[in-house]
Amino acid sequence: EFMADFWRRSDIHILGNEAASGRDKYEMQQAMRWNLFQILQASGRAEGTGIPAKGLSGLAYEGHYFWDIEIYVLPFLIYTEPRIARNLLLFRHSMLEQARLRAQVLNQKGALFPWRTINGEEASAYYAAGTAQYHINADIMYGLKKYVEITDDKSLLYNEGAEMLVETARFWEDLGFYSERKGGKFCIHGVTGPDEYTAVVNNNAYTNLMARENLLFAVKTVTDLRDQMPAYYDTLVDRTKLDFDEVETWQKAADNMFVPYGRTLGIHPQDEDFLELEAWDIKNTPRDRFPLLLFYHPLVIYRHQVIKQADVVLAMLLFGDMFTDKQKKRNFEYYDPLTTGDSSLSACIQSVVASETGFSEKAMGYARYAMLMDLADVGGNMANGCHIASMGGTWMATTYGFAGMRDYNGDISFKPNIPRYVDELCFPLTIRGQLLRVSMS
Repeated sequence: EFMADFWRRSDIHILGNEAASGRDKYEMQQAMRWNLFQILQASGRAEGTGIPAKGLSGLAYEGHYFWDIEIYVLPFLIYTEPRIARNLLLFRHSMLEQARLRAQVLNQKGALFPWRTINGEEASAYYAAGTAQYHINADIMYGLKKYVEITDDKSLLYNEGAEMLVETARFWEDLGFYSERKGGKFCIHGVTGPDEYTAVVNNNAYTNLMARENLLFAVKTVTDLRDQMPAYYDTLVDRTKLDFDEVETWQKAADNMFVPYGRTLGIHPQDEDFLELEAWDIKNTPRDRFPLLLFYHPLVIYRHQVIKQADVVLAMLLFGDMFTDKQKKRNFEYYDPLTTGDSSLSACIQSVVASETGFSEKAMGYARYAMLMDLADVGGNMANGCHIASMGGTWMATTYGFAGMRDYNGDISFKPNIPRYVDELCFPLTIRGQLLRVSMS
């Protein structure tokens, strides 16, 4: 009964075109169901705990939790098992006190959630690719925002959510500064974005966009509480010692957030200095020298334009309504050849954006790569456990990619990009308590 209910809420029916692909038309179906089953194994009883990067399938990462869950797995859970999604957000809130202490260690206000943890304390030993990924704060708040928009669970938002929003907004406002050199824009320096091959940079585009969203969400939530829910607001003030004047500083920072843009190339640089770096010669790098981090010193990698995983491309999925179609296409064409695929978190995102920008063949190739990440042992490390976040990404490649679903600010829309290799695509979505079934051909 448990499994029947899971498949009723979660199953993706995807029928391939045998003639077009030259492969078994049920191959994608089997791979997708195997991936969904592994996510169930990892999340089915996530109550009072998080979801480790390897789920319960292996010892790699020592059972630690990362940003992967909020960005790659939480969307699947929000639309299929919102109760578990809620549990995961409550789990983050249970670590808020340690996050406050972590911010103090880094001489910042508010709270900073650890990059890698199992008990709320930072467990990453390498700050450049760990603690410097401050975007973890905004990733969690992005997950909260999507959860509230799709479920309409205001109770979580007004209680635990609002408290996390206040502390993370405080952190961003304290971390950044207004740069005269940038015309008074709000800048965030010394951070690492999702791409761990480019570390400790100024004005990472993904981080700044996420921080802006975090700040604006905090402003709206706190303002709504003050104006409409005074009892909740008083409790929030008591818990956080909030002065409403702070909210104005958050709004100012968000309104003036600097987002790098290169007019000459018509693209968004990954960070302020990314375009100044020498491009890595990926084509002439022997295949047995990948992943690069196992064969080259980090400082060598940091000096080059080379990308471990989607960064600006991921931002274009999460904030697609902030980019024009032309910008999306130019950004994708620029960054795709620089991306090595050394991270299991990249192919699924590249597939979604390739679908949206008209690169159907690439979209299909990346989707298959992601779906078979573990079944085909693409990285040669399956013995260490499944890539749970990549598996969540395969759900995104199908729903956000092939089906073209977008959910900006809770408004659901579809612009299908079904590749010629697929004849049928069906999947369920739970939206504000209603189970919808989407069918495309």
